Formats: sequence, C-alpha cells, structure tokens
Amino acid sequence: MTRTTRRGWVKAAVALLAAMLLAGCASTAAIEERHPDDPWEGFNRRVFAFNDAVDRAVLKPTARGYRAVTPQPVQTGVGNFFSNLGEPRTAINSLLQGKPGNAGIAMSRFLINTTIGIGGLWDFATHMEITARDEDFGQTLAVWGWEESRYLVLPLLGPSTLRDTGGLPADAVTYPLYYLDDAELEIALTALRIVDMRAGLLDQEELIRGDRYSFIRDAWLQRRRFEINDGETGDDPFAMDDFDFDDADFDDADFDDAFSD
Repeated sequence: MTRTTRRGWVKAAVALLAAMLLAGCASTAAIEERHPDDPWEGFNRRVFAFNDAVDRAVLKPTARGYRAVTPQPVQTGVGNFFSNLGEPRTAINSLLQGKPGNAGIAMSRFLINTTIGIGGLWDFATHMEITARDEDFGQTLAVWGWEESRYLVLPLLGPSTLRDTGGLPADAVTYPLYYLDDAELEIALTALRIVDMRAGLLDQEELIRGDRYSFIRDAWLQRRRFEINDGETGDDPFAMDDFDFDDADFDDADFDDAFSD
C-alpha cells in the first residue's frame, strides 16, 4: 500500500468523522439528560448498535472459533507478538510526555523480546520483571492539556473520545505494521490481531449486566482515566472482578430506546 493511498484513506476518514460529528450533534437534541462525558449519546448508541450487530454476526463467532482451535500457548504467543509491536509507540509517546524512564524500559522490552523472545512471541522481559506502562498519542494529548474529551463510538473501532480519535493517525504511523510493503500480509496480520483481541475479551464480556451501552461506556472511560493518570486514580477497573456503577447504568430501557428511535 503506497503512502499516497494511505493519505487518501486518512482524508476519507477525516471526512467520515466530520459527518459523524455533525450527525451526532443533531441526533442528541432530544435527549433530556445527558451523561457529562457523552453529549452525543443518541448518535453513539446507534453506532454501538451497528458495531454490536457486526460483532455478533462476525467477530464474536470468529473469536470463539479461534479460541476453540488454537492451543493456549499459541494464543499467548500471538498476543505477546502484537503487544511487543506496541513498545516503540509507548517509547515515543513516553518521551513526548516527559517520561524518559518509561521510554527506556519500553525500548528495552522491545529489544529483549524481539531477540531473546523470538520476535516477541515470548514475553521474556516480563519474566525479568521489566515492565512499562503502555502509552499512546491520545494519552500524550491528555498530558499536553486536553484532559477531558467527549465520548465517541467509532464505527467498527468502538469506544473512543474526540481526543483519542484525533490521535489515531499518529498511533498508526508509530506501529511497525504500517511500514510493511506487503499489503496482503499487513491485512492478514491486522485481521489476526483483531480476532486475538476479541478472543481476549470473551471472558470479560460475562461481567456485563443491564444496559450494555452504559456499562461499556462507563467502564471504558474509567479505564481510560486510569491509563492517562498512570494509575493514580485507583485500581484498574478491568483488573477487578466487578465494576462499581450506579443503578441507573443498568436500565434496559435505555438500550431498547436505541433501537426504537
């Protein structure tokens, strides 16, 4: 895939995002009570419903099949491989955030796992107790001053914020797969990465109760704040056995309204 083609895709994505934002502003006018971080809830619920339909029809069955036929050591190796490719991104964003220590650790992990860990299939650095906090450009923008941002559900990509969506192009060009000259291999590896990530969420999905949209939104926003603040806001909500939400977050009527609109 040439750089000209990539620029074309970026322009198309920007145009799509602009249309999404305009539609979101118009569709939420009838919502009387808005979540403070989710003023475009009407639009976001519609995109969520679309994503959920695609997930139920394609991604979830594929992820279940992948888990059923793939031995656990192989699944672990695949996850380690893609996680290792994210270390350069963490190093770059750590430097941009003024965290040279974390940047050095991330690059050490990348070098160790790429060599001793056989291309990242074995997370040897973690066995050596060398761990770093993951960083991306959305977190960098937050450190630079864009602390709070509106929640935004992206088609196919899922939960995000306006700030984090703006950081996606930078995240893309700091991920090694972007520089593959073989388009077919890039697509195949990206598809494997998506399926592996979805398979990893199958167990966590059992924790969801009540209104799926509100539950996922609140859990995602809480996790995002945890990441941006380097854990200073408390425990990682995705590492706990349950989540702490208000009773209002479990109103099935809210999710039903997304289909009746």
